[in-house]
Order: sequence, then C-alpha cells, then structure tokens
Amino acid sequence: MPRRSTTPRPAVSPDAPERLVTAVRAILPSLTPAGRAIARLIIEDPAMVARSTITELSAASGVSQATIVRTARALGFAGYSELRLALAAASARRRPDRLVPGDLAPGDPLGDVIAKVARAESEAIADTAAQLDEERLGAVIEALAKAGRVTVHGVGASGLVAADMAQKLLRIGLTCHAFTDAHLGLTAAALARPGDVAVGVSCSGETPDVLEPLRTARQNGATTVAITNNPRSPLAALADHVLVSVGRETAFRPGALASRISQLLIVDCVFVGLAQRTPETSGAALQATKAVIDRFLGDARGRSAGNHRR
Repeated sequence: MPRRSTTPRPAVSPDAPERLVTAVRAILPSLTPAGRAIARLIIEDPAMVARSTITELSAASGVSQATIVRTARALGFAGYSELRLALAAASARRRPDRLVPGDLAPGDPLGDVIAKVARAESEAIADTAAQLDEERLGAVIEALAKAGRVTVHGVGASGLVAADMAQKLLRIGLTCHAFTDAHLGLTAAALARPGDVAVGVSCSGETPDVLEPLRTARQNGATTVAITNNPRSPLAALADHVLVSVGRETAFRPGALASRISQLLIVDCVFVGLAQRTPETSGAALQATKAVIDRFLGDARGRSAGNHRR
C-alpha cells in the first residue's frame, strides 16, 4: 500500500486568515522568482496588496497579471479576488505591534535589541502555534508512541533542537538518539526497520546531512517526520508527517536562528502530547529518571561537603 503523504497544503482556511502571511513566508523559497516578488509584497504589506487591483499590483511589482493569478492559486485560492479578500481579513486581525518595523540594525541600543529579539521570538511562537495542525501533531505522537526506536537528525542550530528532542523522549522511556553527523546518521538509518521513526529537523528543508538519513530510513520502512519552515521542501517530500515551524529571517537573525525557538515549541508539544498519550509508562520513566539524578546530585553535594571539611 502506498504511503500517504501528509505534507501541509499552502491553502489558507477561510476561518483563519491570520495564517495567510505565515503560509506565504513558508512557501516563499519554493516559488518562482516572479512569484517570490508577489509573495514578498504580501509579507511586507498585506494591506496594500488587499487594496490593489490586479492591474495596480502588476504595475507595482513588475510582474504580469497571469503570474499574480498563478501565485494566488499556488496559495490555494481560486484567483486574485479571493486572495485579496483573505488579505483584507488578515490585515484587519493583525496586531498593531506587528506593524512596527522590528528588524535589528547595527546601531540599535541594547534596550532595543532586547525588545526586538523578544518580540521576534514571541511572534515566531505565536505563528507556529496558530498554524500547527492538531491532526498532524496527533499522527506524529501516535507514531512515536508505537515506535521501536526513534532517531532525530539535524545539523547546526537544528542539531541542537534534535538533541533537545532526543533527551526529552529519552526521559519518558523511548529509545531515542540524536545525530548531528551525516555518517553516523546514515549508519543508524541503514539499520532502521518498519515500526521505527526517523525525524528530520531543518529550517530550509534542504540540508543534505538530514535528507540522506531520512531517505535511507524511509527506504527501510521507518515512519518519517519533518520539522521544517518549508512545507514544499525536499525534506517535507520525504516525510510521512510534516510539522511546520515559523521564523522570519533578517540580517542579524539568519533562518536557523529565527526558526530555532519555533522548532523547540513543536518539540515541546510532541513531548507533552506523548506524555499524555502514555501516562503510565511516561510517568514511571519521569519519576525514575528524576530520582536517579536527584540521588546523583545529592551524593555529589555530600562528597563536596566532605572535601571542604578535610
């Protein structure tokens, strides 16, 4: 039986227009150069696009009307008119503080740096939570609950997220390992079998060190999961289940940094959902791991106090 892909569609639900700008940002890398010109206008000034006729938008962007229509359809709309209506609704629901430019600049005082970084990270969390699909998250949790072995693959900042996911799942009794080295990741993937789960973490969804282990694990029958900013990426195409993170890239916040906080949110949601799904085994594992760490710390403090007395 063919594997069912659960890659998120870029269409925006009519009852959630506030997700539109987030959806556009997520698929931006997969659009044509002309399509990206329209998408950037939508991201930067959705209200302006909503006010513009297709003729006006074509003149403002330097892109043909046919390309505008194709971009609207790529987002899941029947045409430009429907996209304009959704943008108008998204602009109306957008929080006022989000309309204030927040990109970090070289001359920003530290007070502004703190405020802008905090706002960017809180927005990344809010955007990720708003578009995190409950059904897809539930499917990932179900697969993990039944997994024989879990491997998590990521490099750079995504490698830190992979390590965080592995230690969390280990704390609740799953056999889980994080791999930030492609050779070791491929070694683990070559030994994967049906019932195992392989998770790939990549902001761009194009990192070869993550793609190849996930491809190998999938070929060996493992269930594959992607955590990525780009739902149209090669990583997403390899995954049975895709969880989309959100993070806006700027000069001082490259994509990997911008998405890290939202990837960690997804990992936390998976962890808590899995603990709920398996309360007896998770609870017992958490108690056992906490007890052994507490005992180790208590013994270490005792040894330290004894050394000070001598």
